[in-house]
Amino acid sequence: MRHIAYIALGANLQEPLRQLQQALQHLAEHAAITVLACSSFYRSAPVGPQDQDDFINAACRISTELAPDALLAQLQRIESAHGRQRLRHWGPRSLDLDLLFYDDLVLHDTQLTLPHPRIAERAFVLYPLHDLLGDAPLPDGRVWAQLWPGVAGQRIERLHTSD
Repeated sequence: MRHIAYIALGANLQEPLRQLQQALQHLAEHAAITVLACSSFYRSAPVGPQDQDDFINAACRISTELAPDALLAQLQRIESAHGRQRLRHWGPRSLDLDLLFYDDLVLHDTQLTLPHPRIAERAFVLYPLHDLLGDAPLPDGRVWAQLWPGVAGQRIERLHTSD
């Protein structure tokens, strides 16, 4: 059985745009994952420590045969292959892949919470998701009018493909 999932991508080290493009390629190469759509790329201010470069962010919609925990493990393998090190909470990273939604599943365990608990707090997640969903509600039923005010003050800009 195939499932629809949404993944947020971010990086601010080691040529971040290239890191995201390669991560999308790695996802597409997995036999149990089909990348259905990808958002535009965005430049955003870091959340947390400000003594780091801006992030490049995107989101993608995939179809997968993997269970949520297996998909999370695959995302973490891709992060590791890109040199991801978890040295500082919300610190700089070569690649960050977050599972945002998996169908309409609600899950709370020690390894994974679905939907991702901070979606509504982050412009760098909402803008790429809006690219994918348009004005349709999020998979958990929230509507955009409820979400935009919470990220109104966050700096984010859409990149042109030549950036």
